Amino acid sequence: MKSKIFLAIIIASFISCSQIDKLLTFSVTNQASFTVSSGFVINSPLEIPTPDVTTNSSSNFSNNNTRADLVKDVKLQELKLTVTNPANKTFSFLKAVHIYISTNANDEIELAYADDIVSTANTINLTCTTQKLDAYIKASSYKLRTKITTKETLSQDITINADMRFSVVADPL
Repeated sequence: MKSKIFLAIIIASFISCSQIDKLLTFSVTNQASFTVSSGFVINSPLEIPTPDVTTNSSSNFSNNNTRADLVKDVKLQELKLTVTNPANKTFSFLKAVHIYISTNANDEIELAYADDIVSTANTINLTCTTQKLDAYIKASSYKLRTKITTKETLSQDITINADMRFSVVADPL
């Protein structure tokens, strides 16, 4: 019996808290889409409405053997923007983008951004903030507010898809 306890203590000493957190970490993905309308002023910030994003957090947590009350740390891992329409359009029109997140119960905070964009691709990765996002992901939905600045006049509307991946650390059930 003493040897089993001793062995358990030795094994526990080799496993650090960060290693345990890695074992209890999973990703949650969400997606939103917004349209940049043609014909607005260059170098002038424009706010773009984005529909509410449904989180499906309860099912995501359940699929990962946890619950919302056991979630202890949520951070944005990646936010990727992709031009989906027109098919041949790139981000060459975009000077800056800032995306903010809020819920009815939580204040708005900045989620991700990119300034001085120089891209001829139809996909860009934004810089993620280090904000703690537990309350936003635990909510049934959240709102995104997108603020952009363009560097050229748009002759047609541009549809952009935002793919978000959140890292979630939670205790098991």
